[in-house]
Amino acid sequence: MQQPHGAGKETLRASFRVRRRELLAGCGAGLLQHLEVLLAQAGSWPQDGGAPVLATRRGRLGLYWPLAGEPDLRPLLTTSPTWCRHLALPAIAAGRLDYRPWQPGEALAADACGIPAPLERAGRLEPEALALLLVPALAIDRQGVRLGYGGGWYDRLRGQECWRRVPALAVLPSGCLCDQLPRDPWDVPLDGWLTERGLHWLGKTEPAAPHLDGHDKP
Repeated sequence: MQQPHGAGKETLRASFRVRRRELLAGCGAGLLQHLEVLLAQAGSWPQDGGAPVLATRRGRLGLYWPLAGEPDLRPLLTTSPTWCRHLALPAIAAGRLDYRPWQPGEALAADACGIPAPLERAGRLEPEALALLLVPALAIDRQGVRLGYGGGWYDRLRGQECWRRVPALAVLPSGCLCDQLPRDPWDVPLDGWLTERGLHWLGKTEPAAPHLDGHDKP
């Protein structure tokens, strides 16, 4: 999809909020299906040529608690229960975004942005503890530039080199992929995207696939 010529981020946010909401009803099941495949193959994701990429990272799967209009990944907790012991959720507090460990059934409380998040006592995870981040997005372009809500939380997190080493995928309908989005100096591109059409890594070669702790290495 091409963005409206010369449109600014606020105009695009309003447009893609509507577009994502309209598309989500028809693609949610397909998106979850591809996510299940992604996790099942976490130790041997194929490259373009079909050769497997052996996992080099171990850690937790960084999910997100869905806001209205975002793809809801929580059914994964039922269909792929193995992962339930190896999850993390973002929490915004004291002017920063951190990831905290979480399992289904553990208490959540509203963070500084009002989003359900693990309690502070759960502790803050270092980037080495995360194998993969799944990030909500209003849109993403073919360079990996993500259109979010304007808070800049993920950009500030991934502005740190240690966090840029953690593979991060946008999760959104394929109809929210566009050719080029406006990019500010502080925007940090993601490594690819996951849609109802499947997984796409950016770059000529894929990053080594993370080995999520919930899946045994083949």
